[in-house]
Amino acid sequence: MYKTIITPSIGDTDALRHINSNALPIWFETARNPIFKIFNPTLELTYKKWNLNMVHCDFNYLKQIYFGYDVEIRTHVTKIGKTSVTLTHEAWQNGKLRANGTCTMLYYDFIKECSVVIPDDIRKKLYEHYITKEELENRNRKEMKKNKEENRDYVESD
Repeated sequence: MYKTIITPSIGDTDALRHINSNALPIWFETARNPIFKIFNPTLELTYKKWNLNMVHCDFNYLKQIYFGYDVEIRTHVTKIGKTSVTLTHEAWQNGKLRANGTCTMLYYDFIKECSVVIPDDIRKKLYEHYITKEELENRNRKEMKKNKEENRDYVESD
C-alpha cells in the first residue's frame, strides 16, 4: 500500500466547504505516482517510454470530505492481470473512509498501439502492494471501529 497525504486547497471546495467531486480524480491520480514509477522509473512522458494507458476509472463518494483537514489517499494493488493492473484508491479523513474507487491501467505500447504482457520484474513489485478486496474491506471495518472506539481522529466536521 502507498499513502499520499493531500492538504485540500480552497480551490478543491464548493460553497459549503465540502470537497468538490472533481478533486477526487486528481488526488487519486497524484497517488498513482509510485505505481507509475514501477512501470516507468524515469517518468519520461514520450511515446517510446510511457507504457500505461488508463482504461477504466470509477469513484464512490461515501461520506463528505471537508476543507481544513488533511486527506490520506491509500493506493492498493487489487488485481494483476496478464496485461493490466487494477488499483483501489481510498480517501481517509479524520479516521473515516470517505471515498474510494478503482483504476485499471493497461500495460501498453503506444507506438504499436497494442497491449503488452507485464514483465515479471514489474509484476513482482506490484505484488508487494497486493491485497484482495475482501481483505481490504475487513481491514477497513476493523480500523474504523477501532478509531471510533478510541475516538482517535474521529471528528465529524460541521
